[in-house]
Amino acid sequence: MNSDPTRAPGRPGAPGPAPEADLPQAPGGAASVPGGHDAGPAVSAPAEVDSPGAYSRPAPAGGGVDIEPEATEASDTGTGTGTDADVDVDVDVDVTTLTARAAKADEYLALAQRTQADFENYRKRTLRDAKAAQERGALKLVQSLLPAIDNLDRALAHVGQVDAAAGEAGDANGVASFVAGIKHVHSDVLAALGRVGIEAFDPVGEVFDPQYHEAVAQQPVEGAQAGTVVEVFQRGYRLGDTVVRPARVVVAG
Repeated sequence: MNSDPTRAPGRPGAPGPAPEADLPQAPGGAASVPGGHDAGPAVSAPAEVDSPGAYSRPAPAGGGVDIEPEATEASDTGTGTGTDADVDVDVDVDVTTLTARAAKADEYLALAQRTQADFENYRKRTLRDAKAAQERGALKLVQSLLPAIDNLDRALAHVGQVDAAAGEAGDANGVASFVAGIKHVHSDVLAALGRVGIEAFDPVGEVFDPQYHEAVAQQPVEGAQAGTVVEVFQRGYRLGDTVVRPARVVVAG
């Protein structure tokens, strides 16, 4: 016979399992049983997360507390890292760069304008120097030719006397041909001088001007006003306003 006073379940007369009773709840939600043994940890709701970017987790089975997602702060720049100070710095850098480039452009423009002005002055000076050199060459040429031109003038001044002598000698045709040749040469030389701007002037009847005239004599002439040119011994030549040689004249006194 079994000495254990507790009979095995299922036998007649054996006591059944003790009925369930309301067990006291231990702190923290754990159920306690007689004898000091814990029934096990109770399921608790997850703690709220207080940090940017938090999001809700699915609630555990059997119920729980839903966690509302907190609004996250993001930058208006779209990257979440920019600040107003960074934007201001970028704007300041851009303005400084544009200002420096504008100043450099103004400097280059001023340099180009000075270069253009210098070139224009150089062009005018070159033209002026070329004209002056041409005038000096023409003056040198005419000064070399003037003695020959004066001789032609003298020869033509005595054409009447030559014609008279040729008529007496019976050689009028030959003398006429000679005189025509001299006149032709004389006109060709004067035309060549005119092409380079040199012209002869014969101031008979003009008022004496020491800038253009050289008085070789002064004498009273009937019907002539005092101070006027009454006779020209040698014609004068000029190039524009420049006198190549003044005319040698006789002035009425």
